[in-house]
Amino acid sequence: MSDPTEPAPGHAAGGQPDAGHADGAHPGPALPAAVHSGAPPLVAVDAMGGDHAPDAIVAGAVAAAREHGLRIALTGRPGQLRPLLAGLGVTAHGTAGHGSGRHGPARHGAEPGEIWLVPAEDSVDMGEGALAGWRRPRSSIAVACQLVRRGQAAAVVSAGSTGAIVATARLRLRPLPGVARPALAVVLPTRPGPTLLLDAGAIADPKPEMLVQFAQLGVAYAQVALGIAEPRVGLLSIGAEPGKGNKLARRAHELLEADPPHGGLPISFTGNVEGGDLLAGKVDVIVTDGFTGNVALKTLEGTAAFAGRQLREAIGGSRAARLGALLQRRGLRELSERLDAETYGGAALLGLEATVVIAHGAVAARGAAVAVRLTADLASAGITDKIRERLGPARGAHFLRRP
Repeated sequence: MSDPTEPAPGHAAGGQPDAGHADGAHPGPALPAAVHSGAPPLVAVDAMGGDHAPDAIVAGAVAAAREHGLRIALTGRPGQLRPLLAGLGVTAHGTAGHGSGRHGPARHGAEPGEIWLVPAEDSVDMGEGALAGWRRPRSSIAVACQLVRRGQAAAVVSAGSTGAIVATARLRLRPLPGVARPALAVVLPTRPGPTLLLDAGAIADPKPEMLVQFAQLGVAYAQVALGIAEPRVGLLSIGAEPGKGNKLARRAHELLEADPPHGGLPISFTGNVEGGDLLAGKVDVIVTDGFTGNVALKTLEGTAAFAGRQLREAIGGSRAARLGALLQRRGLRELSERLDAETYGGAALLGLEATVVIAHGAVAARGAAVAVRLTADLASAGITDKIRERLGPARGAHFLRRP
């Protein structure tokens, strides 16, 4: 493991002149190239984000590096991270470019499973919102995004405040050509296969044309991450009929039925779906605005938690119930794993120039490892290239006036 705290003067990683640090982020460390010779992508992990950070995040990142051979850059306070790494049997060694005016061996020793430390002396509290992206330019999530912007990392993962992550990512990472606003995509545990819901909270008040873009983002994700060749897309509304819903839903329905603009690839739009269809598996991608999507997601999470508590109480209510639970322990364990948010890694912020994954704020080490793995898999599979392909030639975003 390398600790590149002092890069060669005047240069960012990759040997190119540094463009400066007006944003206040730490100068670029001597990290390996984000992509080279088939090596896994370098994932920037915000070690300070989350309810149980940095302990759970560091443990999960180390597990992902060891089990899957991932390359990871941990951003955070070195004084807190080094003891945690040492406790996990990971020892920092070698400071790249330490006073020598050149990059050290870490730049060329990019081996799978290797971990780097990138200093970030500030962090965003879980209670902070979108304005933290402006107020804290030296935060661990800001530094992680900056590594991607400089080409030193391929993707970002954080379990911090969703509002702050979205705002920071939008501030520091460029949108893909033709994408007006990014969207949060969340996997729902439906049967026989998972369903993708977006937007789950990035844009609360979008224009109808943005929902068409969200559909393209969701189709690309479903193809890359879920292995669905031709995803079916549904629009969340208050009724199955095309005329149901508010002005946003009715106009979005019209646009989704029409041919995609600017040479975009066709969308398999099946029509409206209702709230009761969220877990029915009727479609593969459900599109809605961020306000509705976030309310729907948190309602599902609360319902699942309530049902789980009731089930545990029922199982422990009598000797016969406990015996029945023992006989059904395999099925109950599978159900618990399917409803566990940590199983799915987190929400993907789609539509930016790089992969960004937001893990659950209460994530433990196991969930953090899953989130890091998901982030690396999306980057390796070229999710951003898939989105570009689906959107077609970029001609800028042309929106009608909001109804």
